[in-house]
Amino acid sequence: MADQSLKEKTAKGFIWAAFNNGAQQVLNLVIGIFLGRLLSPADYGMAGLLQIFTLIASTLQESGFTAALANRKEVRHEDYNAVFWFSIGISIIIYIILFFLAPYITIFYEKSELNDINGLSDLTRLARYTFLGFLIASIGIAHRAYLFRTLQVKKHAIVSIVGLTLSGITGITMAYYGYAYWGIATQGLVFVASNTVMFWWMSGWRPTFSFSFSPLKEMFGFSSKLLVTNIVQNINNNILTVILGRFFSPHEVGLFNQANKWNSMGFSTVNGMVSGVAQPVLHHVVDDRERQKRVFRKMLRFTAFVSFPCLFGLSLVAKDLIVITITDKWIESAELLQLLCIGGAFIPLQTLFTNLIISKGRSDVFLYCTTALGVIQICTALCCYPYGVKSMIFAYVCINVVWLMVWYFFARKEISLKLHETIKDILPFATIAGISMIATAAVTFPITNIWLRFMAKIITAVVFYLTAMWLTGSSTFKESMEYILKRRTR
Repeated sequence: MADQSLKEKTAKGFIWAAFNNGAQQVLNLVIGIFLGRLLSPADYGMAGLLQIFTLIASTLQESGFTAALANRKEVRHEDYNAVFWFSIGISIIIYIILFFLAPYITIFYEKSELNDINGLSDLTRLARYTFLGFLIASIGIAHRAYLFRTLQVKKHAIVSIVGLTLSGITGITMAYYGYAYWGIATQGLVFVASNTVMFWWMSGWRPTFSFSFSPLKEMFGFSSKLLVTNIVQNINNNILTVILGRFFSPHEVGLFNQANKWNSMGFSTVNGMVSGVAQPVLHHVVDDRERQKRVFRKMLRFTAFVSFPCLFGLSLVAKDLIVITITDKWIESAELLQLLCIGGAFIPLQTLFTNLIISKGRSDVFLYCTTALGVIQICTALCCYPYGVKSMIFAYVCINVVWLMVWYFFARKEISLKLHETIKDILPFATIAGISMIATAAVTFPITNIWLRFMAKIITAVVFYLTAMWLTGSSTFKESMEYILKRRTR
């Protein structure tokens, strides 16, 4: 009964997480098309220069306590209350610091191109305005943690969709009236503000003025390692933007950010399904090693089953998609997108491995492994930048793909996961997806009309992949279809 209950809850979580991320990506797609047509690469570049600072500040305000709350066997009101007041206090301090550091951020990126296009003072003002976002977000961190721990994925989906809709309308309207990168910044603020309001409404939990920080001490050993790890992860994920911003023009930064945005929309669709469900479910079975291994392997197969065709497929249609949606002024970003998608296919798998490690309470392993990855990526990027943007991205992707084996090494120690089992769970899906996309490219190559070619690629790739899944007797494919049909008949 317990197995069936957990299986049903996990399946429902995946369904709602899939709906949430699918809806988010559709909205991001529509919003991105309008903004891409209205804004220039330099506008995207200006906003992208500040992204790493915003993400690090947001990580500091959360301090790993969301995952720490999810990992506790029992959570009281006092625990959420302590996280709530801590998040607000630390956010105020961080914003004051960043407010006065904004001119030095501008100096770091100083170059003639930036002066010619926008003026250095604009970046300082933009930074101070953008950083207000994490200050607003701090008010809803404890409420988001409540929804996360209790697996209320449906409510989380509603929050995200409402936030994206309101912020997208705001960003498009401001871009239309010529506010350029200020529209992108305001879009982010509206998204954060609406999410915060919705988290308060959906969770039902309310803070009290009587609080103690003693619960934080109990969680700090675990959360502090996650804090440092998440900071390193944000650096890893955005180091290319920083290096590009330092050594290249805002135009080139904008091209990379556009490609990276499309890639993120692709892998986030799968990644959100995994991260929204995996850690709470894996922690639920943490005391039964064999059961946890079975649950993990099933999640691994499902993730590979979805991730490889989605991201390899996005790489296949990249050039047609960019031209159709945001015009050929962004065509240079399409080649960058094709490279990024190859690495993007492996990100949801890495997320699953890291969730397993976190569920075992090994935040120290998460920290050391992520830090090592970051050091290697930074050194490689600095070595490759003289050879151009494509060389940097190619090296970055290769490192991320290979690093999956490092995550496997630590997972093997935790649940006795054998290498041949991991290969068996991943390789068939990667191989079939890759062959399906190559065959699709060959079949659709003679088509000259861009719209027909684009649609033909999508339809052909889906047919090839699903047919191959059926012919090879994939149990993951069969179980997924059975669950979908079962849901429809209810």
